[in-house]
Amino acid sequence: MISVAPRLARIDVHPIKSLDAVSVAASRIGPSGGLEHDRAWALYSADGRWMNGKRTAAIHLIRASYAPDMSCVTLSAPAGRRAISSAAAPGAAMPAATFPFPHGHESAAAWFSEYFEQPIAVRYSPSGYPDDPEANGPTIVSTASLEAVCDWFPEIALAEARRRFRTSLELDGVPAFWEDQLFGAEKEIVVRFRIGEVDFEGSNPCKRCPVPPRDSRTGEDLIGFQQRFMAQRHAQLPAWSSAARFDHYYRFTTNTRVALTEAGKTLRVGDPLSFE
Repeated sequence: MISVAPRLARIDVHPIKSLDAVSVAASRIGPSGGLEHDRAWALYSADGRWMNGKRTAAIHLIRASYAPDMSCVTLSAPAGRRAISSAAAPGAAMPAATFPFPHGHESAAAWFSEYFEQPIAVRYSPSGYPDDPEANGPTIVSTASLEAVCDWFPEIALAEARRRFRTSLELDGVPAFWEDQLFGAEKEIVVRFRIGEVDFEGSNPCKRCPVPPRDSRTGEDLIGFQQRFMAQRHAQLPAWSSAARFDHYYRFTTNTRVALTEAGKTLRVGDPLSFE
């Protein structure tokens, strides 16, 4: 039997949906179960759809950097391939601009509109805009799992794997894909666990999208990524992983639910994970 001591090794908050993360030592649970400030801004085009990485690779060229207290964000984008996802001319670099965060979303809309060359609305929600509205909590992965993916794809370093999969919580002290134990063998089976002072319910293995095959800085696709990933995920599925929860093998990391009663509690790097 493999000895494990699961521990929270990393917390990544993504304040603007689809843009750069901020690694923090501690984070409170927000009003709807996600991390405070995680996905607090979301970009929308005029048709009311998200303008995100699933829709356009051009978003990968935007850099977002934050003040240490996260009170403001500076946005910038390089010259060259601004229109990466279209046949338009490359365009000049976008000048860097700084906006208050999180309440400067309306003023930031003009910057994003110029970048995408179409009207963009930036909306702010204290509850965030989770990718999976039925699993409102942070996504979880282990460092060993990310390292295993890097073994499958030697051209991807660990830091780049983190940027591509955009997971909120990272565990160490466990083997690769240990986080598959955090969801049940059937959808109706609930796995309850605690990290530090916060109670969680594991939901499902996360269905991946078109973002992980792309370079997080350039948007360039790694040809054959999805097929190679699925083949390796299937071949290396651990005995503790329930194959019944994998309608396909392009699933990685664990989605969670967090009750509203947990709002305001704090997760800290170093917190242990324990089961009820």
